[in-house]
Amino acid sequence: MGLSSETVATRPFEGQKPGTSGLRRKTTIFQQPHYTENFVQSTFSAVGRELAGSTLVIGGDGRFFMKAAVDIIVKMAAANGVRRLIIGQNGLFSTPAVSCVIRKRQATGGIILTASHNPGGPDGDFGIKYNTANGGPAPERITSQIFEHTKTISEYKICRGVEVDISKTGLNDFNVNGNSFTVEVIDSVADYVIKMKQIFDFPAIKEFLNGDIKIVINAMHGVMGVYAKQIFLKEFGLPADSCVNCEPKEDFGGHHPDPNLTYAPDLLALLKKGIHGFGAAFDGDGDRNMILGKNGFFVSPCDSVSVMAANAEYIPYFKKNGVKGLSRSMPTSGALDRVAAEKGIDCYEVPTGWKFFGNLMDAGKVSLCGEESYGTGSDHIREKDGCWAVLAWLSILAGRKQTVEEILMDHWKTYGRNFFTRWDYEDVAADKAKAMVARLRTLIDATQTADFIGRSFTQEGKSYIIAKADDFEYTDPIDHSVAKNQGIRIIMEDGSRIIFRLSGTSSSGATIRMYIDNYIDDPSTYGQDAQVVLKPFIQIALEISKLKEFTGRDAPTVIT
Repeated sequence: MGLSSETVATRPFEGQKPGTSGLRRKTTIFQQPHYTENFVQSTFSAVGRELAGSTLVIGGDGRFFMKAAVDIIVKMAAANGVRRLIIGQNGLFSTPAVSCVIRKRQATGGIILTASHNPGGPDGDFGIKYNTANGGPAPERITSQIFEHTKTISEYKICRGVEVDISKTGLNDFNVNGNSFTVEVIDSVADYVIKMKQIFDFPAIKEFLNGDIKIVINAMHGVMGVYAKQIFLKEFGLPADSCVNCEPKEDFGGHHPDPNLTYAPDLLALLKKGIHGFGAAFDGDGDRNMILGKNGFFVSPCDSVSVMAANAEYIPYFKKNGVKGLSRSMPTSGALDRVAAEKGIDCYEVPTGWKFFGNLMDAGKVSLCGEESYGTGSDHIREKDGCWAVLAWLSILAGRKQTVEEILMDHWKTYGRNFFTRWDYEDVAADKAKAMVARLRTLIDATQTADFIGRSFTQEGKSYIIAKADDFEYTDPIDHSVAKNQGIRIIMEDGSRIIFRLSGTSSSGATIRMYIDNYIDDPSTYGQDAQVVLKPFIQIALEISKLKEFTGRDAPTVIT
């Protein structure tokens, strides 16, 4: 006997506008009656005619409310004419794995249930993001359509009779409104591991890891725990203590699943003991990564992608296919540009948001890209990929037979060092953050920059002269779309940069990000702490922005 759907009356909720990585709000907001349903229906409406008879991939990072959201999506997909859903077992899929499965199964798209590196649990954050057929985040034309639908929605469709046990793999067939509807629950890890084996030399990595080096992988109680166990314990045969915090938890163990020195102090402390030669951490949904060497040697995300580009020959995928081009987000340091110039390949500067890399990859212009926010990836999928980055590093370590620190020191000797830091001020009152940015935009306004350009600032005997200031604007070379107001840039005569952005990934308040990028070609400084070297320039950035005066903050929440 077939099932029938029903139409439920609803009303719009204010502010359901997707950011750079979907819609993120406090979990309690998503739990409001009709709130999640409204956004899902609006997403389906934006997909449009392609939805009928489509295949969608569904999964998330295991945070609180994810399973409830999966159940809602299953019931609504059935009512909206979707033909097939592919769901990770227990609802679990890393964001890179969703992209991988979309591409492998030639799905119409996918819905990812994650707030990435934001906290989880009943009092934490939740998020919903739609990815398109190329496996990448929906472009602005689609997210804008979703937002427009959320403002006018009056009803949604749902089939409450569809029940699926997502803890068991297999097929679940239904007849809804006279149409066949199938929910396929698959192993969350299998397709992704197959893809990694096509990219990397697993036997060579296994041989290296079973040598003198000892490593540790920290999944921060996010979704990557199931992937880390399969790859590092089963495939590479490492001891169980090589993987820590690998049980996915709805609240990430009460911690902030953000792989940086502030939120992963346990990994840093472990590496500082000098026992492990390599350590890595992943965020909640597995698209971000942090790399550490022996004695806690920290690899900046900007340096990480640059080292990969400079050593691409150690990665079989690149050795076979070559590196077509490189790309970085605008706030990311210029270290990658120097590798590109040396190797004679193009390097594209794009706004923050992985979706901007997708067009370049689809057009065959970029093979490797990265963001300063701990995101690195290649054109094997259309998302940043934390595990891929770790396997890339292990391939380079195995090939060069050097330590992490030795590789970085050699890299800086060849290319010079871009000293870089990012200061995050989280949960700033939105009106204060906007007021600070408004003042900066006044300073860089084309009609008033004459008083700003050429100004000299000095701190601790170091002087910098402003050569250029603007609000970054990007014209996509593929589809010619224009992205404006992507970050305020203050560029000095020596090429050093100060950048300010309001983050698009916060669920409440505002996050001000201040980026400092200073290139120094002096070998005597390469081993120094970036915070020490950059201190004068940081003070100048604070002086120009009057950040302390506007926010009342004496220190950032997180320093990268």
